Amino acid sequence: MEAGTAPTRVVIAEDEAIIRLDLKELLEEEGYEVVGETARGDEAIELVREHTPDLVILDVKMPGMDGLTAARHITGERLAAVLILTAFSQRDLVEQARDAGAAAYLVKPFQKSDLMPAIEIALGRFRELMTLEADVGHLQERLDARKIIDRAKGKLMDSNGLSEQDAWRFLQTEAMNRRAKIHDVAEQVVAGDLNP
Repeated sequence: MEAGTAPTRVVIAEDEAIIRLDLKELLEEEGYEVVGETARGDEAIELVREHTPDLVILDVKMPGMDGLTAARHITGERLAAVLILTAFSQRDLVEQARDAGAAAYLVKPFQKSDLMPAIEIALGRFRELMTLEADVGHLQERLDARKIIDRAKGKLMDSNGLSEQDAWRFLQTEAMNRRAKIHDVAEQVVAGDLNP
């Protein structure tokens, strides 16, 4: 763990108390902060919402709600990275974990040397997903702005006989004069609230 950075916060949901305790010890030895523990899948979701950890480790088979269902809720709300633990390594279970949004998967019994890379993979994949979603959001905003600007230019050209260049210059000038964003000025033009 880098100096000056906050420890990675973890919630553990494992119905076998001894495994839960071992996990907690391993994580704390490595500098992670365990902020919540439970034996139930439904409680795991509540703990994640309450403590906003970076990572949640979920066993597949738990009372209340199984780990895959809990993972679907947690990843669906983009609450934390999910690492699935299971005693089984069947292919269909691995696929179900992936489909539930788990970023990594670990088969019990595991070694510390298996756990730490799995955690880093889960955290890294979750960060990538969040970055991609933010980028897509920004691209959508830019596309929406571009569309409204094009509509405003079209309206200025049709209604006022301006060339495309003059329509663009009008939008730019109005945006500077009003200290506003060009797409905000474009929206006013499209709405009919602003004319040259």
